[in-house]
Amino acid sequence: MTNKASLLRRVAAELIGTAGLLVVVIGSGIQAANLSRDTGVALVANSLASAIGLGLIITLFGPLSGAHLNPVVTLTAWWARRTGGEGLDAREAFAYAAAQTTGAIGGAVLAEAMFGRTPGTFSTQVRDGGHLLIGEIVATAGLVLVIQGLGRIGRPRLIPAAVAAYIAAAIWFTSSGSFANPAGTIGRAFSDSFTGIAPQSLPGFVAAQLLGGVLGLALAVLLYGRERRDGDTGAPRPGQPETEAAVADIPRPGSAFEAIV
Repeated sequence: MTNKASLLRRVAAELIGTAGLLVVVIGSGIQAANLSRDTGVALVANSLASAIGLGLIITLFGPLSGAHLNPVVTLTAWWARRTGGEGLDAREAFAYAAAQTTGAIGGAVLAEAMFGRTPGTFSTQVRDGGHLLIGEIVATAGLVLVIQGLGRIGRPRLIPAAVAAYIAAAIWFTSSGSFANPAGTIGRAFSDSFTGIAPQSLPGFVAAQLLGGVLGLALAVLLYGRERRDGDTGAPRPGQPETEAAVADIPRPGSAFEAIV
């Protein structure tokens, strides 16, 4: 069951969790680049550290705020509420997204300062080209599909490990390096490092991520249908008619993260 924390505490968890994620992503990128001139070796180190850190953060903050850490995930929860399920209302969604973006920028600045670099320096690493935007659409759609799919088949407890594994893989199999997070992308513009992105590249990446989020949600509905209640396998309980079991299979389209305990 989900911790029914106040909005203030949930927003604080989103801010701190997203800041922590950016510290891990950017910090491990800076460290990897300092220790090896081999880009492949640096990417291996960065992807592993990012995946492990993400899994731990989701596990820690999931029971408190749902550990969205990502405006795209928050928008799926808002859409769930809009369509009559459990999720976030517009005020909560806005507060989450604002906290995530603020936390991402703060985490980037902290990572830069931690390694003795000038905090707040904008990235000069331009990432443009249609192929990179396709990569971001694919990366974000896959992330949403993993989260929504596990929620809809009644296995939300697998989300921390599954999301971590997906991100580790997507960093390698997508052309863009799988940013897959508008808040994180904005934060990474404040780091002129291995994992940074120039401010002029932000509009295309963020637009591609939003499009990928919509695509991922549509795929989840197409493939898995409505979301199950916690612990519902879809099979009748002893003594329960099959028709009653079918009725019990009602949608819970809020963020699957929120079912983590």
